[in-house]
Amino acid sequence: TFVANCREFSVRSFGSAVLNMVVYNFKRIQVVPTGKDFVDIILSKTQRKTPTVVHKGYAISRIRSFYMRKVKFTASNYNEKLSQILQDFPILDDIHPFYADLINVLYDKDHYKLALGQLNTARHLIDQLGKDYVRLLKYGDSLYRCKQLKKAALGRMCTIMKKQSASLAYLEQVRQHLARLPSIDPNTRTLLLCGYPNVGKSSFMNKMTRANVDVQPYAFTTKSLFVGHMDYKYVRWQVLDTPGILDHPLEERNTIEMQSVTALAHLHACVLFMIDISEQCGYTIKQQVGLFHSIKPLFSNKSLIVVVNKIDVVRPEQLNPDDWQLVQSLSDPGQGGIGGVQVVPMSTLTEEGVMGVKQIACDTLLLERVERKLRTHSGKEMNRIHLALPTPRDDKRRAPFIPSSVAETRALKEKEKAEGEEQLDPQIRRMQSIMAEQWAEEGLYRQGIVPGFGNRDDQRKYMLRNPDWNLDVIPEFMDGMNIADFISPDIMAMLDELEREEDELIAQAEAEGKIEDDVDELNDDERSMVNAIKERRAVLRAKRVSERKIHTAVRKVKPASAIPALQAKLVDLGVDEETAQNTADALRARSRSRSRSEGRSGRKRSRSATPSGDDPKKEKRGSLSRTPAPKAGDGMRDLKQKIHAVKMSRSAQKVNNKNARKGEGDRHVPDLKPKHLFSGKSSNGTRDWR
Repeated sequence: TFVANCREFSVRSFGSAVLNMVVYNFKRIQVVPTGKDFVDIILSKTQRKTPTVVHKGYAISRIRSFYMRKVKFTASNYNEKLSQILQDFPILDDIHPFYADLINVLYDKDHYKLALGQLNTARHLIDQLGKDYVRLLKYGDSLYRCKQLKKAALGRMCTIMKKQSASLAYLEQVRQHLARLPSIDPNTRTLLLCGYPNVGKSSFMNKMTRANVDVQPYAFTTKSLFVGHMDYKYVRWQVLDTPGILDHPLEERNTIEMQSVTALAHLHACVLFMIDISEQCGYTIKQQVGLFHSIKPLFSNKSLIVVVNKIDVVRPEQLNPDDWQLVQSLSDPGQGGIGGVQVVPMSTLTEEGVMGVKQIACDTLLLERVERKLRTHSGKEMNRIHLALPTPRDDKRRAPFIPSSVAETRALKEKEKAEGEEQLDPQIRRMQSIMAEQWAEEGLYRQGIVPGFGNRDDQRKYMLRNPDWNLDVIPEFMDGMNIADFISPDIMAMLDELEREEDELIAQAEAEGKIEDDVDELNDDERSMVNAIKERRAVLRAKRVSERKIHTAVRKVKPASAIPALQAKLVDLGVDEETAQNTADALRARSRSRSRSEGRSGRKRSRSATPSGDDPKKEKRGSLSRTPAPKAGDGMRDLKQKIHAVKMSRSAQKVNNKNARKGEGDRHVPDLKPKHLFSGKSSNGTRDWR
């Protein structure tokens, strides 16, 4: 039920302020240290978390900042710790009234608020103290003066906290007691047991729930609230066992009894008022009925059931008639009882009637919750509006005043309505609507057929030039033109006529021989030329595909026998003989010059060869090594991108330079303290092991 600490929800009413409620898990409140422990925790944290070394040779600004940091850090730690305490403890004005009154009964609301208020004041004093001493430290002119100011600041803060020792100790006791309180949900389905001590409340709770409340044969065994849970109709129920209540004035009741009174006052539950008819509890039936009348105001707006317990000792028919009449009077409003209250007998020892009490109580509460929910949510906001009707103060009739102009206007409208529109009977109007729907289903509207009567009253009120147009079908427009103007009802017949006419024309043309099949109009020469063009295109396509491949081997020179064939091919393709001859001569000259250069280079390599037998591919590798290396920045889009890349590489190298790294792969961890220089015991008179 309580799934989060300090979960807020709001109940908003129509036209009223917002009431914030908070459901707490008191077990999550942190431990409140004592005054001495509080000071030790803060000073220890300041010593551990702030620098501890300062020299008088430092610049005065450095000394000031050193001590200012200690003062600020201590003040912030005090503020954080106190704020956490103030935030953990519930604020009585923000939580459910049941919890607020329960805390007031158990811990005294005034004392509780006073303790939290003193801690809040201490927090503000420490914050102001830190600001004042930081302001003074700005003008410190020496290490000694700054140190004394820091010492005074921390000392005054600790003095303030030591004065709060009583409040801290009280809040720690409250925290421990709150953590032991049961988790009670004020809004769930609840059965509340109440009555005199030792009447069987705890025994009934042990029978109904999985709780294990202590049961003893003496009064006030139960000294606090106990909660148990059970299942009925597949929902979870909460059963609350309260301490016994005695019949005396409210101001004389002790803390144990006030817990029961608080639960009865604030929890919306089904109350089971238990009566011991055997009088073994030590109180007579008359005293128990008197207690009922004493706390009867607490039963208002709640379901109530009177449970007569211990019928295994004394049966109801064995009771004194006067005593049984007192019990029956609890359900009689004429005798001071509450109307509608059921009196149910049971015995927790023999379990006779226990399940009947459970069923009656749960069904009564479920019915009451459903009725309340319906009253709350029916009509949404309308049920929250109260319509005040004035009551007549005398018999004089005071009619409402209607100005003459308003009365004339109303009469004119009624006359126009009577003249312009025939008043139809509601039954006739409903039948007209049904007939209009049937006509719509049959497609009469699509054919432009409109009923003679108008089932749409708004069209009757159209102010057109001709009143007969009011009930016409409204045209549909597209691109500023009426669609009906472009749709002919005879369009399908016209299309059939057009197709029939086209078929007749085609048949007539075939009969006259005007339609001929497609024939090939090319002669033999043109057909051969087309084939040659197709073959040439295929050759060029294959050549382009072959040129895409990368050849690593040295290209070989065509043999001389291929040159005449190439010359003849050029002539066949239409090149004149002189141009073909010049091309062939150029190819022959190029072939001779290449062969001479290869022979010359071969002789040079043979003369420079060494007896050791060098690698014949060394010259080729040397030629590849002479290829110029790519310049830095090649492959960039422009100069701006190149400059940006250089800057990024330099900035990436800065981190390595700062950490004395050779590069990204340098993972060397230097040994700043070699073991051979810093291990073992040094001899007398020296610190050098070498």
